[in-house]
Amino acid sequence: MNHLPLIIKREYLTKVKNKSFIIMTFLSPLIMIALIAVVAYLSQLNNDKQRTISILDETGYLSDIFQNTENITYTKLNGLDLDDAIALVKEKEDYGLLHIAKVDALDAVSNNVKFYSEESPSLSIMSGLERKIEKRLQEIKLQKDGVTLTQIEASKTNVDIAQESFEGEKSSKIDNVVKLAFGGIAGYLLFMFIIIYGNMIMRSVIEEKTSRIIEVIISSVKPIQLMMGKIIGTSLAGVTQFAIWVILGGVLMMVVSSIFGIDLSQASTPQQELMNQAMEAEGAQAMAENLITAISNLPLANLVVAFMFFFIGGYLLYSSLYAAIGAAVDNETDTQQFMLPILMPLILAVYVGVFTVIEDPHGTVSTVFSFIPFTSPVVMLMRIPFGVPLWQQGLSLVLLIGTFILAVWFAAKIYRVGILMYGKKPTYKELFKWLKY
Repeated sequence: MNHLPLIIKREYLTKVKNKSFIIMTFLSPLIMIALIAVVAYLSQLNNDKQRTISILDETGYLSDIFQNTENITYTKLNGLDLDDAIALVKEKEDYGLLHIAKVDALDAVSNNVKFYSEESPSLSIMSGLERKIEKRLQEIKLQKDGVTLTQIEASKTNVDIAQESFEGEKSSKIDNVVKLAFGGIAGYLLFMFIIIYGNMIMRSVIEEKTSRIIEVIISSVKPIQLMMGKIIGTSLAGVTQFAIWVILGGVLMMVVSSIFGIDLSQASTPQQELMNQAMEAEGAQAMAENLITAISNLPLANLVVAFMFFFIGGYLLYSSLYAAIGAAVDNETDTQQFMLPILMPLILAVYVGVFTVIEDPHGTVSTVFSFIPFTSPVVMLMRIPFGVPLWQQGLSLVLLIGTFILAVWFAAKIYRVGILMYGKKPTYKELFKWLKY
């Protein structure tokens, strides 16, 4: 009789009805949103802070380039020496004093600019001041050479090389960023899913083994059915928990934003002013258009289907190994010696994906690792946005499924013997012997 559906149902209900599972399912999004909200609120306070910067320009070249902004007020000081200016700024408790010392030659100005402040100044503010001064000095030098400001503006040229494949498909530089972002997110989700729920499977096996319940269960159930039931049941519980996190997290983000007026996007951009300046320099509108084009160029249908198959295949492959480890040991402490060989391929896959795929997605290294079953779920998902032939995807998936079946067979061998072994920490040599039983 096939008991697999009953085992899956039992494992699923046992997990979702567990008090700690229920508490963490609803508490985790609350904690995460609370942390994001606090960071966003603090960042928002920092960005909204009003700052006054005094300018002491002894050269007369730069005092007119500093215009007040929403959060920064510039005060020009005239007829004061440096010591008096510092004393005045400290008395007024201004944010700082920008001093441009008097020099004989224009070329020496850049080496005689100092910013005095009570505390270390903001990186974004210092970068903004430097850009203003650099631009003004460059203009003055060109004017001295007989070039007018109109000519300077007319000479500025923004080069954006258009990209197009031989088949006529258009793309842009930001395409690579979008493609890498998708692959990175997919790889990270798989990595975290394996770590979290693979450990849950392992702990479940250890718990039943140490409580001797397993001896009763295997009297009527085949070990491979019990192992597969645990893997699938726990996986379904994980999917349920993840779905609740996404839905509840989205609702909480909207509630926090609307009720408390906190812009949660501030949490991801602590240097908002610096980012805004960079976007202005590149052209925010053009960047947005390129981003939309990059997303539209993604093979979305292929990505979704491939993500499902490689995600499930990779998770089941590693879950079977976690279950085998749980059956081989008596407690979580003993699992440490077996965890490194499992985690190393995952870590290697992430590094290969980040440092190799982005540079050469169709190179030898990227291609080889996208076929190796223990790294293909991550590397292939990162390659697909760059355009991978369907036959390569199919071959990689077949190898992954074949390795999963082989891993289940080996894991079942270890599982069959290990669940009845107590009081002894196994070695790799003993595990190899169990495969022959």
